[in-house]
Amino acid sequence: MKVVILAGGLGTRLSEETGMRPKPMVEIGGKPILWHIMKIYSHYGFNDFVICAGYKNYFIKEYFANYVLHNTSITVDLKNNAIEYHKSEVEPWKVTIVDTGNDTMTGGRIKRIEEYLDNKPFMLTYGDGVGNIDIFALVASHKASGKHCTLTTVQPVGRFGVIDIEPSGTVSNFHEKPTEGGTWINGGFFVCEPEIFKLLNHDYDIWEKAPLETLANTNQLNAFKHQGFWRPMDTLKDKNDLNDLWNNKQAEWKLWK
Repeated sequence: MKVVILAGGLGTRLSEETGMRPKPMVEIGGKPILWHIMKIYSHYGFNDFVICAGYKNYFIKEYFANYVLHNTSITVDLKNNAIEYHKSEVEPWKVTIVDTGNDTMTGGRIKRIEEYLDNKPFMLTYGDGVGNIDIFALVASHKASGKHCTLTTVQPVGRFGVIDIEPSGTVSNFHEKPTEGGTWINGGFFVCEPEIFKLLNHDYDIWEKAPLETLANTNQLNAFKHQGFWRPMDTLKDKNDLNDLWNNKQAEWKLWK
């Protein structure tokens, strides 16, 4: 099953970084967050990727075009204009990078890569969120549901601290709010059947609006509840928080060795 990653948006809320590179190429622990997402899927044996690129897509193309060069030892024979690669231990990935346009919406980007999916079920996620998602359980949930699409639902950590106050006015406890009021939200990590393409027609189609709403209204949308770690990278603070977790060896999305 191929894995489609939406990686073409402008990332305006992370403008401190995205003025120079596409959001999925912003680094966590010295590697693009796109790499981290791919490592999650690869941990479960899914190594065939289709990247829906757009804004500054040449960064993504050049990264993977030179991936082996930058991750192995080499001998350069200048006289014969040849390069010998030594002991390559790079990931067994096949990566198709498709320029889906700078201004195309998420649904339009998915529609543009239909021809690369061979009319088969596929996985889909965003290029800016990581989690310790059990991909095997996700796929099993989708197959058992018999529906056209499964989305992973998550309960994000709150962005504000919670203060417990005694009747006297004394603060008795201050702690991080665990979740956003118990609400389940779209966390990406979808599994889709080819039938979803019937709901996509234009570059301006937004996957999260009419297509998903139609799937829900026709009883064709399954929810896989993920109660583990999940974090998006929407802001500079999010990026710094993810880097802190990685640097302190607390990156729960790091499922690989």
